[in-house]
Amino acid sequence: MKVAIGSDHGGFIYKEAVKKHLEDKGITVIDVGSYHEDSVDYPLYGIAVGEKVRDKAADLGIVICTSGEGITIAANKVKGVRAGIGYNDDVSRLIREHNNANVIGFGGSQMELKDVLRRVDIFLNARFESGGRHSRRVGIITEYENK
Repeated sequence: MKVAIGSDHGGFIYKEAVKKHLEDKGITVIDVGSYHEDSVDYPLYGIAVGEKVRDKAADLGIVICTSGEGITIAANKVKGVRAGIGYNDDVSRLIREHNNANVIGFGGSQMELKDVLRRVDIFLNARFESGGRHSRRVGIITEYENK
């Protein structure tokens, strides 16, 4: 599995910890930045992760900023990306199972690192429940996106 990861300055410390967590599990990580804690513009990194997922250079993506919101919104602007914020364990699973999310976002100032690491694992291990209502609903989103 390949995972793209990106953050702004507000998510940098968590990004580095998540990257190590994934690499320790043998997962290939594509780090699109930021590479320091100096102030940067979060949209650049959300979009960069989204593009890696869109282009199939990565299977899934992880984005982290101070709140989790801005960088997740930016990732969602990339066609084909379905990003949601993993604000609890259930949602971190459900966005994969029900929404076929391919990017998860976190807020570096809103969550404890131990919770983020656990939710990363939950997200990566969950699978889309294809067929039925979930496929139909994701299809509606995709159809609109392709207009």
